[in-house]
Amino acid sequence: MTPMPVPLAYFQVLAGLLFSIGVMGVLFRRNILIIFMCVELMLNSANISLVAFGRALGSMDGQVMVFFALAVAAAEVAVGLAIIIDLFRKKGTVDVNQVSLLKG
Repeated sequence: MTPMPVPLAYFQVLAGLLFSIGVMGVLFRRNILIIFMCVELMLNSANISLVAFGRALGSMDGQVMVFFALAVAAAEVAVGLAIIIDLFRKKGTVDVNQVSLLKG
């Protein structure tokens, strides 16, 4: 196992900052597309942590988990964007305060 050229703590700080930015975007923004991108940002910050821990431990488990997470994220993006496009066509807006179509 070769030592990491960048310490693990740096990766964790980066992942924490990206996750915090994503959480703030989800909480404070009202545009569905921005919220959707912030959720993806949070997912990618978790992927950074998984890869960094896998590299630090000398294991490929983190990379394998990220591969499957990215496959699921690709499917999520396809379905999510289809829902957003459909909502925009029906309501004419992507503001979450204006869209109440999915309420029961």
